Amino acid sequence: MRILGIDCGSERTGYGVIESDGRNHRMLAAGVIKTSPKAPLADRLLTIASGLREVIVTHAPEAAAVEAVFHAVNTQTALKLAHVRGVALLVLAEAGLAVGEYSPLEIKTSVVGYGRAEKEQVQLMVRSLLHLDEIIKSQDASDALAAAICHANQVRYREAIRV
Repeated sequence: MRILGIDCGSERTGYGVIESDGRNHRMLAAGVIKTSPKAPLADRLLTIASGLREVIVTHAPEAAAVEAVFHAVNTQTALKLAHVRGVALLVLAEAGLAVGEYSPLEIKTSVVGYGRAEKEQVQLMVRSLLHLDEIIKSQDASDALAAAICHANQVRYREAIRV
């Protein structure tokens, strides 16, 4: 299964595409869609939507995983994040993709085995699980890959308990 993971952010939205059979994962692509913090929010959302559409056309994922909104200290930051998630979910729905939404705790537990893992630990486990020579330097892209891996694990688990 080809899975697109998305780590939403109004300045940096990470994405990662993996191929997975539920046990073995292989990275196909990872990157960041960057926007200018000086640009109006509407323009930033358009850039993110266009970037995600391009990733979907290029890599043809069958499913997607998005990090669920969690609490934020700053209300404005939380609102911007919610807008970005809304755009991401809309683009995924337009593409007809099945979408899994996972909390940061679920993603970290699935990838690292510990829900309060640091970002560096997630990067190391993503590297290990994807059999990469180096860590993914962008934490946004690494987090997106972690979301995709989490989804692959969840799909495998759901299929196992159906048998």
